[in-house]
Amino acid sequence: MVAHPQGADAARGRLELASIVREHGAALRAGQNLSAAQLKALRAIERCRTAQLGGHIAQCNHCAAQQFHYHSCRNRHCPKCQTLAKERWLKSRRAELLPVPYFHLVFTLPHEINALAQGNPRLLYGLLFSAASETLIEFGENPRWLGGSIAATLVLHTWGQTLTHHPHVHALVAGGALHPEGGWIAPRRGFLFPVKALSPVFRGKFLDGLSKLLEQGRLKLAGSTTALAQPQPQRTLIARLRAKPWVVYAKQPLGGPEQVLDYLGRYTHKVAISNQRLLAMDEQGNVRFGYRDRARANRRKTMQLPATEFLRRFLTHVLPGGFMRIRHYGLLANRAKHEKLTAARAALGVV
Repeated sequence: MVAHPQGADAARGRLELASIVREHGAALRAGQNLSAAQLKALRAIERCRTAQLGGHIAQCNHCAAQQFHYHSCRNRHCPKCQTLAKERWLKSRRAELLPVPYFHLVFTLPHEINALAQGNPRLLYGLLFSAASETLIEFGENPRWLGGSIAATLVLHTWGQTLTHHPHVHALVAGGALHPEGGWIAPRRGFLFPVKALSPVFRGKFLDGLSKLLEQGRLKLAGSTTALAQPQPQRTLIARLRAKPWVVYAKQPLGGPEQVLDYLGRYTHKVAISNQRLLAMDEQGNVRFGYRDRARANRRKTMQLPATEFLRRFLTHVLPGGFMRIRHYGLLANRAKHEKLTAARAALGVV
């Protein structure tokens, strides 16, 4: 049996991200100053499931038929390597779910912060996690809303449907909180927290953190952000951001554990674009892909970009090495998760 040198998808004629990288990655590298994490992602995607990574032979125990399988790159930005990682992650999460409704909230940064975030992803995305999680924990501990410890999982996404920069975190929060004395407190109003109350608190926490980073000179400033090296432009930016409403979005509560797991699976191991959305690449080096227009009732549309611009947009969503894009808070925080979840199950009468 002879295996195709560029992987099974390429052998079947299906356009994949790896094919675009192989044909146009060199031009992109020559024209862009890429980070180490971005270069690593390009190399991994290009080699994924090819002879460059080697492979193994699987043999049937009954008929002795053999199949050759190339190894995966396992890079978290590769669209071919997330299914198994997602299933393993969901298996671990299944034991942590509580028998209560779950709420899905989304915390989004305004586009004025995009340039700063692209130049300082580790600090700004970390601040986004901190502001969103502290807001949720604070509301959970407030007796007006719950009065206890919540269980929350937050997932970072940085992209929009057309690969534009759109940093936001998805938060999946159990419906209720563990009281300090051991009881379970259910939401009293049919919703978890009011988004109109969440938004200004989230905005305040993020902007306080951003002000400190600017004052301490910890942010790399280049291009359109160079002016922020001076105090007055910093104060102007913070004042402008504080004056506008920020977006915190809440969806309808989810039902049982399986529905929650299915929902989690859609968000946790997503990459900026899947191979299924890629439609064609022409001889002139243009890439066509499908997307949903959120502003027009999720209508399906097609966008065409030069391949190098397509790859440049894709690489803006490659995270710094070691940065954790899935984080757990409250009852799910690692340092006391077992004890707190045991107490929550006891409060809910779960064996």
